[in-house]
Amino acid sequence: MTLNRLGSLHQCRLSFMRQLTRRMAKEQWQFSRPHFNVNSQGVGYAVYTASYPGGKASLVAFAHELPDELRSDRVIAEQWDTTFALFNGVPSVADIERLQQNVPLQEAGRISESELTLSRANRSVRLWNHVVDALASGQQPEAEALHDVGYLMRTTAVYGSGKFGAADREQLNHNLEQSDVFKAPFAVEMLTVYLIRTFVRDLVNHAAQCKGGDNAIQLDASLARELGIGNSTGLGMAPFLINHPVLVNNWIVAREEAISRVRSLEHIDATDRQCVFDLLERMQLLTDRWQSNHPVQQTKLIALKNDLNKAQSYLSKASMDTTFFWNELFNWCEENLSTEGQECIASLMLEPYGELVDGLSHCMDDPISHTLRIDGTQTVQAVTSLLETSFGWAKDVDWASDEANARCWYVSEEKLEPRLGERHEEPLEEYEQPLAPARDAITALTDLNRWDDSKRIAEFLVAHPEHRRAVQRAQWHRIAPYGEIRDNTIDAAMLPIDLLRAKLSFFGATRFDPRSDRWVRICLYPGAPYPEELNANNADHWIYPNV
Repeated sequence: MTLNRLGSLHQCRLSFMRQLTRRMAKEQWQFSRPHFNVNSQGVGYAVYTASYPGGKASLVAFAHELPDELRSDRVIAEQWDTTFALFNGVPSVADIERLQQNVPLQEAGRISESELTLSRANRSVRLWNHVVDALASGQQPEAEALHDVGYLMRTTAVYGSGKFGAADREQLNHNLEQSDVFKAPFAVEMLTVYLIRTFVRDLVNHAAQCKGGDNAIQLDASLARELGIGNSTGLGMAPFLINHPVLVNNWIVAREEAISRVRSLEHIDATDRQCVFDLLERMQLLTDRWQSNHPVQQTKLIALKNDLNKAQSYLSKASMDTTFFWNELFNWCEENLSTEGQECIASLMLEPYGELVDGLSHCMDDPISHTLRIDGTQTVQAVTSLLETSFGWAKDVDWASDEANARCWYVSEEKLEPRLGERHEEPLEEYEQPLAPARDAITALTDLNRWDDSKRIAEFLVAHPEHRRAVQRAQWHRIAPYGEIRDNTIDAAMLPIDLLRAKLSFFGATRFDPRSDRWVRICLYPGAPYPEELNANNADHWIYPNV
């Protein structure tokens, strides 16, 4: 749970995008496009409906005319190329009119409990123009140009869980018609992006048709399939891992359990090893296409490419007769590869074993956090022991130093978005958010050590209410041992992008490209089959590009 390792995680079989595509294929979801009312200037709306067992959900997409000078990925933007809402069911004409008045405004508008998500996206202008121009002239765009960027549009937000009036997660969980379908974490957000990708493909084909007339052709299916949806993600996502320790624990435990099960296989067959070997080659191609100008990520990419070559050599020479073959590979990786390479191979090891691993996806939500309360009957000694277990490592940090307390998390007044400031350069402390659990735990331990061990923790908290959060996190540790990051989240050298990478890996993101230490670009669903193509044979390993 160190930031270095969390910041090196890769997508795997348990990633939420892959969970969703497998489920859609298995349950034979049906997709339709009841409306596509976009004019020759590229302005209008479309509706895409997904029909699943027991219900329907529809993406309502709005396309806008946006001057280049107003196009921005920053949260302060007020206009976008496209805006979206995922509607619970099939929208009526009145629903579409209501959404048309509000969705393009995003935060400045208002949506209702009939909506599951709110989103927006901007074009990758250079690639968009290249694709439209090529198709309009009767030519396919250059494959290399598509590979270099990876997407025609990138989302700058996909809001769910009650934001701006949308249905909150508890409402979904109590809706008998949808509780199972959308039980997985971020399922509605992943469905939103999947349908956005389909709209973007249709929109670029429409734009080319309007420009080229009879000369225009459609984007080749194989080229379209390689395009994902980009995403720009900043500090707004970073505190999530700190604020949801039980949920994060469940994600990590599921992945660790999956790896443990595969490592425990005493014998493997040639088919399983060949599967990993083939996907390793495809992962090498994905890594070749993974570009970044950030020095930290550049260093990690160089190491990853070397690691994948080493692993390929190891697998080609390793004996099939080795007992606990995957455990031997895992141990070899720990001794010979970088953290980035270790985590990549750990993910690849899971690929042949869907029957062994995929069921763990049912353990990755968090149905209990909202029911947990502080147990005031515990003794001071018991809580002290819990804090020592979860944060004992933090006693070695010099909390009196400027470096250990360099950063300060706060919320911006204008956009109510998380921000990270410099404590010793800006007057931010009175606005500080409780996002330094290690520091707070050590402070609580200092006060606890002055109390009688036999006293109830409720008495302590009456005298020290400022430690309620630290005590609660300590008690959560009993059921969530992987819930705490074992690093200082306000240290001068802390990289917020490590927090972003960890969460995005569980989404299933690829091509992680930090643009600074505080925001990143990624790609979602590259290689995935479109709704009309989706079946049991192509619903999973699409994440790895074909060699």
